[in-house]
Amino acid sequence: MARPREFDRDAALQKAIDVFWAKGFAATSTDDLKDAMGIGRQSLYNAFGDKRQLYVEALRTYQRGTTSGHLRRLTDPASPIAGIEALLVGLIDEDDDRRLLGCMGVGSICEFGSTDPELASLREKIAPVLHEHLLARVEEGQRLGEIDSTINAGDAASFVQMTMTGLQTAARAGGSLDDLRKLARFSVDRLKTN
Repeated sequence: MARPREFDRDAALQKAIDVFWAKGFAATSTDDLKDAMGIGRQSLYNAFGDKRQLYVEALRTYQRGTTSGHLRRLTDPASPIAGIEALLVGLIDEDDDRRLLGCMGVGSICEFGSTDPELASLREKIAPVLHEHLLARVEEGQRLGEIDSTINAGDAASFVQMTMTGLQTAARAGGSLDDLRKLARFSVDRLKTN
């Protein structure tokens, strides 16, 4: 009996992320996945379950990676306003092809809305973590005089999160690097002390 071909599960998962990110769930076929991942259909099922299970794992992995990147950009700069700007500008990929992908998480929201409890649960775990860190940076910026103290800090944190979604959607719609960066900086300027 032939021994099943071994493969790097993490590398195969990354390939699946790339396919789902570019095409979404519904437009991605099992053939698309197995071809991109370089594995056979049975290996795909044995390692990842069905297409839906693979999608959920891919989205969860994608969100963990992007969220850690978001938090790093937000918290690394000493200046809170610089951290918020780094967060927003950092969303905008310089590579045209990558930028056009937008965000897999936002794509999932566009495709499924709030109708899928499992996917909604993934979002519900991530959004509050980012909001908490944004709120802390806004409040810090207000204490330091970088951010307008008359702005409600919670509303400002929500504004930044909605701006992130808007930037990622605009990127997927073909927004240019310059236009998206201008929008990111315009949004940051709305928070600054006059």
